[in-house]
Amino acid sequence: MTEQGGAARTDERLLREGVIRRLVRRPELGAIGGAVLIWVFFAIIAGDRGFLSLRGTANYLGVSAELGILAIFVSLLMIGGEFDLSIGSIIGACGMIIAILPVEFGLNIWIAIAAAFGFALVIGALNGILVVRTGLPSFIITLASLFVVRGLTIGLTRVITGRTQVGGITDVAGYDTAQAFFASSLQIVDPASARAVTANFSVSILWCIVLMVLGTWLLRRTRAGNWIFGVGGDKNAARNMGVPVRRMKILLFMGTAAAACLVATIQVLSVGSADVLRGTGREFYAIIATVIGGTLLTGGYGSVIGPVFGALIVGMVQQGIVYTGIDSDWFQVFLGTMLVAAVMVNNYMRRLASEAKKKES
Repeated sequence: MTEQGGAARTDERLLREGVIRRLVRRPELGAIGGAVLIWVFFAIIAGDRGFLSLRGTANYLGVSAELGILAIFVSLLMIGGEFDLSIGSIIGACGMIIAILPVEFGLNIWIAIAAAFGFALVIGALNGILVVRTGLPSFIITLASLFVVRGLTIGLTRVITGRTQVGGITDVAGYDTAQAFFASSLQIVDPASARAVTANFSVSILWCIVLMVLGTWLLRRTRAGNWIFGVGGDKNAARNMGVPVRRMKILLFMGTAAAACLVATIQVLSVGSADVLRGTGREFYAIIATVIGGTLLTGGYGSVIGPVFGALIVGMVQQGIVYTGIDSDWFQVFLGTMLVAAVMVNNYMRRLASEAKKKES
C-alpha cells in the first residue's frame, strides 16, 4: 500500500500543469486580452469610419511597430532592473546625424547611419557605465542624459545648419537602398474601398516581429536570458552565481540606445527629413507599453511579447480616437489610466502565479 501511495503521489507531481495555470503565469496575458478588447471596442464604435479598413489597420500597426521596437528593448532593460529615459533624445540626435552628414557634408547616407548607430551605442555604454560605477539610480543618470543629448542636438544643429529641421534627404547618395531596407512599405489595394484606395504596410512591422522573436528566444532559450532575469531579481545573488552583472547592465543600456537609433533611422527615411525634437516623450510611451505588457517596475519579471501587445494597444487607441472623432487630447488621459490599471492587473496576476507555485510546493 505504501508503494502504491508513493507512486500515486509521484504520478500526481509529474502531471502537466493545467492550461489556465500556465496562462496565469504568462506576463503578457493581460496585454493580449487588453489588445483584443480594445480592437473589439473600436471595431464596434469606429468600424464603419475606417478603423477596420486596410488603411486603418496599416496606420495603427505602423505606429505600434515603432513603439514596439522601443518597448522590446526597454522591457529587457526593465527585467534587468533598470530604466532608460534618454531614448527619446537619442531618437532626435540620431535622426539629425543621419540627416546632417549627407545633406551638409556630402557623405553617403549609409555612412551616416553607421555613425548614428555608433553614437547611440556610445551613449548607451556611458549610461550603463555611470549606473554601475556610481551606484546612482538609472532614473537619474538617464534623465540627465536626456537633457544633455537633447541640448547638444539642438545647439549643434543650429550651429551647423542655422535651423532645427533638415530636409532634402531623399536626394542624397544611398538614400534609395537605405530607404528600401529600413523604411519601405508594402502597398495593398483595399478591396472594401470603392475607389481602390491603397494601404501602405510599413516594413517597421516586420522589424518589430523579427525583434520580438529574437528577444523571446534570448530570454527563454539562452544563458544571457537567465542572466537578465537574475540581474533584475537579485543582483547580489546573481553576482555570487558568477553572472557578469555590470557587463549585462551596460549591454542592456546599449540595446535600448540601438533600438532608439533604429526607430530614428526608420522615421528619417520614411518622411525624408529630421527634426531635433523628434522622439520627445517616446521614452515614457515605451515604458507605459512595457508596463501594460506585464513587465514589473521592480525588475526580474516580464517578457518581450507583452510589451509589443502593449504598444499595439497604444497604437490602436491613438489611431482609433482619430477615427471616432474624439479630441486627441484625451489620448493622454487614456495612457495615464492604462498605466495605473496595468500595474494593478500585473500585481494581481503576479499574486495568482505566486499562489499557484505555493500550492505545487
